[in-house]
Amino acid sequence: MNILLLLIPLSLVLVLVAVGAFVWAVRRGQFDDLDTPAIDILGDNDAPLPPAESAGRGEPRPGARNGDAG
Repeated sequence: MNILLLLIPLSLVLVLVAVGAFVWAVRRGQFDDLDTPAIDILGDNDAPLPPAESAGRGEPRPGARNGDAG
């Protein structure tokens, strides 16, 4: 029974933290646009990747095997 003296205030603190995090997220605009991120995954990404910084300097690519200067 004495454990309730610890668990009830602890649960109230956790609820206050959760409500505070939710209010913070709403004020920061985290829930403004819920549809666009779901649609973005369906689009094609035809843009070419930018060249690596080490390209053309004789430095090996990350993950390149020995003798594969890239």
